[in-house]
Amino acid sequence: MRRHGFSVRDIENKLGISRSTLSGWFKDVKLPKKHRDRLRKCWVNALVSARQKAVVWHNAQKTARLAQAKNEALASLSSIDIANPYVIELALSLLYLGEGAKKALQTSLGNSDPCLLRFFISALGIVYKVPSNEIKCDLHLRADQSPTKEMQYWSHELGIPVANFSKPVVDKRTKGSPTYDRYHGVCVVRCGRVAIQRKLVYIATTFCNRVAESKMRG
Repeated sequence: MRRHGFSVRDIENKLGISRSTLSGWFKDVKLPKKHRDRLRKCWVNALVSARQKAVVWHNAQKTARLAQAKNEALASLSSIDIANPYVIELALSLLYLGEGAKKALQTSLGNSDPCLLRFFISALGIVYKVPSNEIKCDLHLRADQSPTKEMQYWSHELGIPVANFSKPVVDKRTKGSPTYDRYHGVCVVRCGRVAIQRKLVYIATTFCNRVAESKMRG
């Protein structure tokens, strides 16, 4: 069977003899080139097939994990009153502690994610009654991005008129380095009420310290 080009695995499966035993028996058996080429081709095809099946399996597992995470997140949200302004203020303060400006004499936050900035603007309006016409925006772009196009993009995403945008800042150091399609620069959203910044930082800092202290006491 070996001399006729059967693989060791095939012989093992057909005769029930262990592969280690067969390998010892076949160490002096020389296969013709046509059999070696055929076996190698079969091996390569099997490897490709195994990799394809592995990709399908991993993708299915990832989809299942994402679905589980979504369901668990929705369950958590169902127990939170997201219409409560104090809940919104706490979430806003934690976001601001991580991402917002602390030294400038204004309340401002920059990010490349429109969803996060929409929350920031909405929360300022709900909790502190900051009107949208009081919101100003600054864009920080890469060299190959169109200032006009990106201002229109962010104006549409945030619901802030283009007139409220300052002249975009372009990073000339990025010249010659292409920007991927979904990146629209960093937008800094700001309002002049520094008192909001101070309150948000205090709320977030105090909340974090209290949670940490209660855990240590427990």
